[in-house]
Amino acid sequence: MWLKIIIVMLLIAIVASLFGALGFLLKDADMPQSRRTWYALGVRITLAVLLMICLIYGFASGILHSQAPWDHRL
Repeated sequence: MWLKIIIVMLLIAIVASLFGALGFLLKDADMPQSRRTWYALGVRITLAVLLMICLIYGFASGILHSQAPWDHRL
């Protein structure tokens, strides 16, 4: 259960980082030296990597499983 909570929190953080980068992009349009958009991109990539690690761990350990009708392990 804790892994699912972490996954949802990471997804929310990724979306928040996306909107934060959009705000930085719009505010810093007249300042070409500003790096805030790039830093927000780095945060988003880091969060996405953490999300992928959590998903891989969840499927490998059996905590997460597929409920798709075409999955033969049902």
